[in-house]
This record gives sequence, C-alpha cells and structure tokens, in this order.
Amino acid sequence: MHVDPTAEVIALSPSSLTATNRFVCEICSKGFQRDQNLQLHRRGHNLPWKLKQRTSSDARKRVYICPELSCVHHNPARALGDLTGIKKHYSRKHGEKKWKCDRCLKKYAVQSDWKAHLKTCGTREYKCDCGTIFSRLDRFLVINEFNVQLTNRSVGT
Repeated sequence: MHVDPTAEVIALSPSSLTATNRFVCEICSKGFQRDQNLQLHRRGHNLPWKLKQRTSSDARKRVYICPELSCVHHNPARALGDLTGIKKHYSRKHGEKKWKCDRCLKKYAVQSDWKAHLKTCGTREYKCDCGTIFSRLDRFLVINEFNVQLTNRSVGT
C-alpha cells in the first residue's frame, strides 16, 4: 500500500480507538459515535444544533497509525486510510476479545466479525480421515494433503 506523502498522519490513543458513544446528549444521556449523529439527535429535543460543513482545508487526505509501537501499522508508510479501518485493526490485533461463539468457543474483538461468524458456525463440516472435523475447507485441504503424503510414505516403506 502506498500512502500519500501529503496526507495528514493521525495518531489516536488506544482509549479513543476503543471508545464507544464519545458524544453524549446532555438531555437524555444517549450516546453517539459521531458528533453529526448527536447534532441530528438534538433536533428531537428542540435544542440548537449545527452540522459542520466540510471546507477545502478539511479535504486533506488523512491516514491513521496504530498506537502500538511494535505494530507494522505504527509506521506512517503503512498507515491505514480511514478511521473505521484503524479502529477495527486495533481491536482485532491488540484489543480484548469480548464476544465468544457458544458453539465453537472462538472469540472476537470486533462485534461484526462475531456476528458474521455466528451465521456460518457449524453449518459446514469437512471430516478428515484422521477424525478431525474442520469448518474451513482450506484448512481441511491442507491437513488432508499432509495425511495423504504421510500415508504414501508409510505405504512405500
């Protein structure tokens, strides 16, 4: 990936990357991830609201670096191009895995990954001759090929 050398490099803290509902309504305490969503919500309370218009100075490309010093995405040359991307990256690679599948016990740090997993978990099975059951075809094919090679060697000796 090539990063635009004129892009503004943004370094967010771990707490801001994992924060949810950073913008809170002072009337009902409902939280929002984006200020614009809070401003639209404020209209329902008949409070003053204002949506920010983007100016030409806001149009400058932004890239986001990971706050983990040892991470490849901490390097501005390997920065990620959008806020959602850096948030999901940080959660997946460095965050707490809060969501667990009750069927296979696999854990996820990003809720949307967990939800996607739940839709297919247990619906596909590939049984190897060695007795192991795989839910992913690619992993089954690797171990199956390994077992075929192992069998061919033992038969040939």
